[in-house]
Amino acid sequence: MNRIVVVGASAAGLAAAETLRREGYDGTLTLVGDEAMPPYDRPPLSKQLLAAEWESDRLALRTSADLAALDLDLRLGVAATGLELTDRTVALADGCEVPYDGVIVATGVRPRRLPGEGAHVLRTLDDALRLRDRLAPGRRLVVVGAGFLGAEAAAVAWRLGARVTLLEPAPVPLAHAVGTEVGEVLTRAHLDRGVDLRCGVTVTEVTEGGVRLADGELVEADEVLVAAGSVPNTEWLDGSGLPLGDGVVCDEYCEAARNVYAAGDVARWYNPLFGTSMRIEHRTNAAEQGMAAARNLLHPEARRPFAPVPYFWSDQYDMKIQAYGFLRGHDEVAVVDGDLAERRFVAVYRTGDRVSGALAVGMPPKAIRLWRQAIAAGAMWHETVRAEASVSGAS
Repeated sequence: MNRIVVVGASAAGLAAAETLRREGYDGTLTLVGDEAMPPYDRPPLSKQLLAAEWESDRLALRTSADLAALDLDLRLGVAATGLELTDRTVALADGCEVPYDGVIVATGVRPRRLPGEGAHVLRTLDDALRLRDRLAPGRRLVVVGAGFLGAEAAAVAWRLGARVTLLEPAPVPLAHAVGTEVGEVLTRAHLDRGVDLRCGVTVTEVTEGGVRLADGELVEADEVLVAAGSVPNTEWLDGSGLPLGDGVVCDEYCEAARNVYAAGDVARWYNPLFGTSMRIEHRTNAAEQGMAAARNLLHPEARRPFAPVPYFWSDQYDMKIQAYGFLRGHDEVAVVDGDLAERRFVAVYRTGDRVSGALAVGMPPKAIRLWRQAIAAGAMWHETVRAEASVSGAS
């Protein structure tokens, strides 16, 4: 294998490129990125950067010297526009066609948008800087979507003195992922600080003076942030023959077609640990999957299934939230340590007869690490969760 192309120059793509070199690959290694900037970290965009605690130079994932040491054919500021499986080429927006023996697709996701003009989204460094420049004491910010990204941005804006309205279509924010009881706990953190949180409302469009709801009401705002989910960047692969469906569909090795792998937010792969296909939009998974895809591409004779226990974290106000596992679609939740009312607890999740996830708020890391081990080991629920734990049904 003499020519490998990694499409996507963020965490997953960079991890793949570094792993290829570390594993001894010395052929041509092309790294394609649609942003002009070298690879940078995205989680701080809605936290430290938006709060002006960090400046953009702290987000770089590697120094220029580190990147130079990888001896990359670096194509930044140019998007991939097509992939040809038969001819084994990747087409770029500048008209170039890059030949390959192997490809790793790591093109990530983009924010969903709403009809109308003028709303902010929060995915790139430029997005975060534009929003930061508009936040100030007394400014009215409407955040559409109370998921983790919207909640983090709302918390930062509140700290900066903005008047925040948080709009969410679900009855309880994040209930689909973390359960109703835990979702309500996270919700109270906003209400306690005077954020105008409205659940069960649908935003139909962004207007010049705010947003329009489905019932016709205009919610006035100086700035609007749409944090209503994301869409995998797979359009450039239409017609390629790769299986697409809410991402690039891969097997347990992260392979979508012969010598074509995917990693990071764009990859939907079969995780044998949980017995289901999943697409994970979390920073830790991006790096781990980039490494796994690179190893499996480079060493097909020694491929290993990618079967991680997903991990994510979130910072909101004074809450540090950490979670392991696959919480969506759970059947039961049990609080095994701490107290929901104090926003200091560990909750574990059952799917079928197994422990499938754990979430901690305001607890030391060691309080949840044991549950990560239980998830990785496929621990049975009735053998692991104490009978006296406070348990609630699926929500």
